[in-house]
Amino acid sequence: MRTITHRKLKKEVLAILGSEDLDRAISILFRFPARQIVNPLFGLLYSGEPLVRWRAVSAMGAVVSRLADEQPESARVIMRRFLWNLNDESGGIGWGSPEAMGDIMARSGRMAAEYGCMLISYADPHGNYLEHPVLQQGVLWALGRLGRQKPEMIRPCASLLIPWLQSGDPNHRGLAAWAAQPLQSPALVDHLDALCNDPDIITIYMDGRLTDHVVGGIARTALNGLSGSHDG
Repeated sequence: MRTITHRKLKKEVLAILGSEDLDRAISILFRFPARQIVNPLFGLLYSGEPLVRWRAVSAMGAVVSRLADEQPESARVIMRRFLWNLNDESGGIGWGSPEAMGDIMARSGRMAAEYGCMLISYADPHGNYLEHPVLQQGVLWALGRLGRQKPEMIRPCASLLIPWLQSGDPNHRGLAAWAAQPLQSPALVDHLDALCNDPDIITIYMDGRLTDHVVGGIARTALNGLSGSHDG
């Protein structure tokens, strides 16, 4: 196997993630040993280029979820690294850690079962609540990402979204409404209804792309899904 320096590997991973086709980019990354590719991906979670940062989240999710099938303990080491990054004692901020955890758990039932409660705790004022607004946005996105694949894990904690739905920050309101969509929780109906005319626009990463959405539209979609779940 060819040897490659960390700097060269990071540049190579960056070039791969810049591909138009995210699925193809991830398939190329799978050719590398998982534990070799993780460190460059950690570095790219701090990228100043939003799409690069988000694609690193997707790549991390794909690589670590595959690792969880093949070498579960190695995947746990990476998950614990995310937890440490979000710990005050780490001395850092932990940019991208909630999002990466959410993407990994959305893809890996094993990691979701073991670490889902930690992700939820970051949104819980009585848990490991994160104070930084940008990290809070990351947690809300992660809950939405996990909820779309495993709604049963998040549904019992739907009430944690209520303060975010009432937030003065449109990113919090919009992402909370987006996280609420797959949960179909009656407890959120009134709070979503209150947002239906919210004109603020936020950007959400989905399917490898960053797209703009009106908060009111996100809330209406969530309500329509909830209504549909009770029609039949």
